[in-house]
Amino acid sequence: MPRLIVISNRLPLGDAPSGGLVVALEEALTASGGLWIGSYGIAKAPAPALTKHPGANFERATFDLTEAEHEGYYLGYANSVLWPICHGRADLIEIQPDHLDTYRAVNARVARLTAEILEPDDIIWVQDYHFLPLATELRKLGARNHIGFFLHIPFPSPQDLATLPNAAEVLNWLADFTLIGLQTNRDVFNLRDCTRQLTDAEDVEDGLIHLGHRTLNVAAFPIGIDVAAFTKDARNADPDDRIRFLTGAALMIGVDRLDYSKGLPQRFRAFGQLLEDHEELHEKIAFLQIAPPTRGEMQAYQDIREETEHLAGRINGRFAALNWTPIRYIHRAIPREVLAGLFAQARIGLVTPLADGMNLVAKEYVAAQDPSDPGVLILSRFAGAAEEMEAALQINPHDAYETSEAIATALKMPLEERQQRHTALLEAITKHDVKWWSRTFLEALANTA
Repeated sequence: MPRLIVISNRLPLGDAPSGGLVVALEEALTASGGLWIGSYGIAKAPAPALTKHPGANFERATFDLTEAEHEGYYLGYANSVLWPICHGRADLIEIQPDHLDTYRAVNARVARLTAEILEPDDIIWVQDYHFLPLATELRKLGARNHIGFFLHIPFPSPQDLATLPNAAEVLNWLADFTLIGLQTNRDVFNLRDCTRQLTDAEDVEDGLIHLGHRTLNVAAFPIGIDVAAFTKDARNADPDDRIRFLTGAALMIGVDRLDYSKGLPQRFRAFGQLLEDHEELHEKIAFLQIAPPTRGEMQAYQDIREETEHLAGRINGRFAALNWTPIRYIHRAIPREVLAGLFAQARIGLVTPLADGMNLVAKEYVAAQDPSDPGVLILSRFAGAAEEMEAALQINPHDAYETSEAIATALKMPLEERQQRHTALLEAITKHDVKWWSRTFLEALANTA
């Protein structure tokens, strides 16, 4: 079996890999004697070679980033340009030429470090928007290996991609990958439209995009979760971690990183609209929003934190009673096993991003439910998960009235309908679970000419 090399921005270190992308890739890496490469920490000067880290069932190695590289490559081009572009927020981009230069330079260095340990039969799987130029840099160094790429966030529309100073270059970078994996069919359509409008692509057919002498192979591979493991976590959750309400209120839960793409202010306003329009629901519903911080040094994230805290305080100040607080807002991470129990307890899972590649919280909420008395998933139609999870109550998160009425509908939904919806949702997430995702992508990559 060829060795699998995974390359991502960060390397998950620790003796027992768990959660997210690690769960998705651990089996494939272990089976092939694979290697995971990523960054870890800030250094004054980059090390001349990859640094190995024992302690897992597969090999792990890190490269260093300097403070300037972290600023330009990560905070700069990746997260102040590519991230907002991919999430439909071109108004938030901060274009600085030196950031793009640093982004290119980091990718070139990671390619050199990888090429030094690369064997002819190795298969490379590059993860996410931090490494769009990596295949191009590896090809320059003579690599002829199969190189796959998976984008975990949405692929931008032609209008958004065109705001980049190097839009055509980005598409040419992608052409050097053997296979491009995207989350949804919508993303595949966006990539095709971008090549039509922004390059001299000759023709598009059957997932193949002909760009000069190269061919872009692109398909949707929706990422999933380990359904059985998360269901087990929910069943085994500590009863002491349950939330108790003096008024017997039903729990509605939202769990999101504090990011402007997640639609938290719109969500809070919709909940306020619910309390405004449905006085009979006062003290009958309690909203728990968990929003761990992310990229707190960036102004856009400072702004979203201030706005959400202001809205939570205003809604609680207006509607709270002596024994009832409408919103509990937690701005820190909660352990995975505790979250599983909270999902199981929640009558409503509120997942309302303005743009999202997939959103695994939606799938975790469904996996945590008791099939005999399941809760209701309210899902933004702009989440990638909406393509698979049609049985959710799908809403437009920009419409506070529609979202608030969906919450009211979920609270009043009869058991039979809740069970029917949950059965369909559970079937969907079980069919496309995390092992299906990695296995299907790697099989397609191996079979791509």
